[in-house]
Amino acid sequence: RIRKNKNLAQKWLMQAQVSPQAWQFCWALLSPDKVPEIQYFGASALHTKISRYWSDIPTDQYESLKSQLFSQIACFSSGSKMVLTRLCVALASLALNTMPEAWPGAVAEMVRVFQEEGGGVDGRARCLALLELLTVLPEEFQTSRLPQYRKGQVRGALGREWGSVCPLLQQLLRRTDSPGAVKARVLRCLSSWVLLDVPLSESEGLVHDCFSALPDPELFDTAVEAIVNAISQPDSQRYVNTLLKLVPQVLALQEQLREAVQNGDMETCHGICRIAVTLGENHSRTLLEQVDHWQSFLALVNMIMFCTGIPGHYPVNETTSSLTLTFWYTLQDEIMSFESDKQAVYLQVYRPVYFQLVDVLLHKAQFPSDQEYASWSSDEKEQFRIYRVDISDTLMYVYEMLGAELLSNLYDKLGRLLTNAEQPTSWQHTEALLYGFQSIAETIDVNYSDVIPGLIGLIPRININNVQLADTVMFTIGALAEWLADHPVMLSSVLPLVLQALGNPDLSVSSVSTLKKICRECKYDLPPYATNIVAVSQEVLIKQIHKTSQCMWLMQALGFLLSALPVEDILRNLHSLITPYIQQLEKLADETPNPSNKLAIIHILGLLSNLFTTLDISKQDDESADSSAPPVKTAPPPPGPNPVVVVLQQVFALIQTVLSKWLNDSQVVEAVCAIFEKSVKTLLHDFAPMVSQLSEMLGQMYGTIPQASALDLTRQMVHIFASETDHFPPIKALFELVTSVTLSIFQQGRGSSRGGTVSTVNCFCSNEKWMFLIIFIFTGVQHHILV
Repeated sequence: RIRKNKNLAQKWLMQAQVSPQAWQFCWALLSPDKVPEIQYFGASALHTKISRYWSDIPTDQYESLKSQLFSQIACFSSGSKMVLTRLCVALASLALNTMPEAWPGAVAEMVRVFQEEGGGVDGRARCLALLELLTVLPEEFQTSRLPQYRKGQVRGALGREWGSVCPLLQQLLRRTDSPGAVKARVLRCLSSWVLLDVPLSESEGLVHDCFSALPDPELFDTAVEAIVNAISQPDSQRYVNTLLKLVPQVLALQEQLREAVQNGDMETCHGICRIAVTLGENHSRTLLEQVDHWQSFLALVNMIMFCTGIPGHYPVNETTSSLTLTFWYTLQDEIMSFESDKQAVYLQVYRPVYFQLVDVLLHKAQFPSDQEYASWSSDEKEQFRIYRVDISDTLMYVYEMLGAELLSNLYDKLGRLLTNAEQPTSWQHTEALLYGFQSIAETIDVNYSDVIPGLIGLIPRININNVQLADTVMFTIGALAEWLADHPVMLSSVLPLVLQALGNPDLSVSSVSTLKKICRECKYDLPPYATNIVAVSQEVLIKQIHKTSQCMWLMQALGFLLSALPVEDILRNLHSLITPYIQQLEKLADETPNPSNKLAIIHILGLLSNLFTTLDISKQDDESADSSAPPVKTAPPPPGPNPVVVVLQQVFALIQTVLSKWLNDSQVVEAVCAIFEKSVKTLLHDFAPMVSQLSEMLGQMYGTIPQASALDLTRQMVHIFASETDHFPPIKALFELVTSVTLSIFQQGRGSSRGGTVSTVNCFCSNEKWMFLIIFIFTGVQHHILV
């Protein structure tokens, strides 16, 4: 009730603000005897009327309205800050609506009015009020509702007014007796004005003053913001001489940066890094082209490198290094975009820098000690994970510049680390180097790299005594799955590690995803290992070591694996693999439906559907579709029923039993349909022996309780089999039934139909998807019906 009353009051207040009476009551609400909240409402009402209903104000009242606002701002300059700001915004809106025609030289007049003595207001308060007004003026312009043609006029007028603003700001910032609050407001005002694309050459002196303000802790943040805004404006790259003057000023901050690092002052590190990165990121090309100043720009690059490698672990000890990553992309893009002769010169200078960057990034990607990592919060761990992903993306990008030499560099470091028995090494160092390999191999074709065989040979030598290290070993092996497909002799070196990791729940995601990649890419080379893979997989499935999603991935992996085996071996393995689940499903089918056995049924059906998604004996290796690919290593499939069809025919009666008890449950029905839908998509015409009985079952399901999953499966059946004469009769019968039931439901509206619940029909009728599916089905069979 309180919330409802609050909403009603809020609605009434909003209506009051836009009412014609607002012009009368808003001035009364600004009375000194009112509380600040009421005064704020009056000021807001003024702004609303001026900004949204300007056309309602007669032109002969512009001057009086302006004078009243000046007077109110003067009164509140020593009063409530929030009311003062709102009044300044109102006057700013008035200025934008009247300049340049009705109020030429608006800013100059503002400065003059507030510089005049009088009104009993002290000079400091008047100064702060003027600065507040000058600050909100560009901000109000950015959010104003001015027509586009007016925006251009007003922007030009504001640009011409900079000549009145700049000297004032410089005077206040350079005066030694200016209070800190005034200087902070000056810096805010500068930040606001430079967003109007004030030429960098015209704000150069003020930007220099901002650098002078950086040692003052009270001014540091606002000074950083002003500098960053000034040098990041798109037009600023035209002012080459000014940019060149800024580089030494930025480099001069290095001593302050190092002191901040030593003192653990993260805010100062962050701010100085923002300035350096903004200059480098926005003006890399301009500064690169100034060949006479290449050393100063290289010094700036090295300063940013220091920021990238700033001591401490992200995000607990530092939050600065992440700011720099985009700069390295930008610099690389600019270097690689030059013509070949220029590019060669720049690469000679910057390739060593990028090799150093790789070392820095891998150091920053290292995990902290086990004890320290255990003390991190879950949010900090997640931020670190995302940070490592960003580093991985950067390494992948850097590979385009450094090429195969980068992999050789990483391999040499890893080799020395693992073969030097005299020098003890941390698992973190090993993990980081492997992470570098993984980052590159996941997205770059490393099949022709001459260091990968050595890397595969080194992996078994790693002392895996940590979950994070084991995870990275798994992901690295997975990233090399395509390479392993071309070098199957190396499978024996890594497959035992993957199968061993399958039994560790802490390595669930990495081990299962890696096995899936290997089974997908190397399936024609896995028959010698198939018995072992199936046995280990069965064991971990029975022990329920993995979560549901990983169990589904594991079944997909087994589907890929079995696809390359002889049919008799497939059937034998399928029998041993799914028999325990079929027995469990038989038991569950006899039980009274309840939430517990529902989840178990859906899980088993999900396992079967994921297995059948990838088990395809007719599908050749993906790469064989390319005429340049080598011949496929498997013989054509033998005649006879597909193994998936054999299994489905054996469990069909059981699935019907499950449906008979769970037909009202859309999730169970969806899980049942998924088995057949994924099988149809995978097998295509090999699914033919099941068409008749599945069409009959689908018709019974849909005729009893229409559900979307059944309609989706019907669409697949029609799409594949409607054009085949042998299967047309059952498909036609199914189509006629589905069409009849669907049309009757649309005709009945929201009433119940054919035993279905009202909620089922409501859901059905409220979803346009149903009609689109029916149209799709009809287009697939209409030519047969016409015949």
